[in-house]
Amino acid sequence: MSAYSLRGLNWFNALSAGGKGVQGLPASLRVADGQMAEQPVRWVAVVADPDNRFVRARQGEVGLLEGWGLAKAVDEVIEADQGKAVDEVIEADQGKAAKRAIIAIVDVPSQAYGRREEALGIHQALAAAADSYARARLAGHAVIGLLVGKAMSGAFLAHGYQANRLIALRDPGVMVHAMGKASAARVTLRSVEELEALAASVPPMAYDIDSYASLGLLWETLSVERIEQPSEDDLARVRHCLAQAIADVASSGTDLHGRLGASNRAASSRVRELLREQW
Repeated sequence: MSAYSLRGLNWFNALSAGGKGVQGLPASLRVADGQMAEQPVRWVAVVADPDNRFVRARQGEVGLLEGWGLAKAVDEVIEADQGKAVDEVIEADQGKAAKRAIIAIVDVPSQAYGRREEALGIHQALAAAADSYARARLAGHAVIGLLVGKAMSGAFLAHGYQANRLIALRDPGVMVHAMGKASAARVTLRSVEELEALAASVPPMAYDIDSYASLGLLWETLSVERIEQPSEDDLARVRHCLAQAIADVASSGTDLHGRLGASNRAASSRVRELLREQW
């Protein structure tokens, strides 16, 4: 059994089947252009590369090469699709093709922690990726994050978190957090067991998808039969949900206002209301 997750790679290969692969990127990135429900799409995934020149980024982590590579892959879409229609709803007599949706397939265990990464500016590489996703969203591209595995720390911030809509598959292996349990235990001077007990009453401390959904950040969650290697039924279900998410973006706009409606975000919503009143 592999020491690293293959979920992101397997879902990328299945969803982008028949698409055209994009060359000139690090081996740890998989990027392809294709069609889904007559919508042009760019699929993007970070995958494990055991031969990565940066040792800390060999098991699917987002490091220097990955951060700058993601920025390049997204910037290419923004530049190439300038002047195209924001969505397919716009009448064809305008003579414009639709802008591509960008689907970020997320299975990232962490950012790449290492002295070389810090010295060479991993903060800039990951910020460049996040900035590109945000600019794509603001330029009218539907950006959808599909969580099929771990979505941890700066890796998720760089790859997926800026999406208009986040969709998570229901599985114990799909987790979202600022850091792994062992790391969190060291930082907080608690045991893993103590952190798990605390997470039962403090949703932001938890790793499971239901707790994360209670923060209002997920647009949808889906159950699948075979999360490691999707079946045809799984693919049909996920494609349908992705198409719905793209359509929802087209009808609702490119901002992230929908993330503040959950019960555990009431204080955040109230703070923003007060800021608007006093600004």
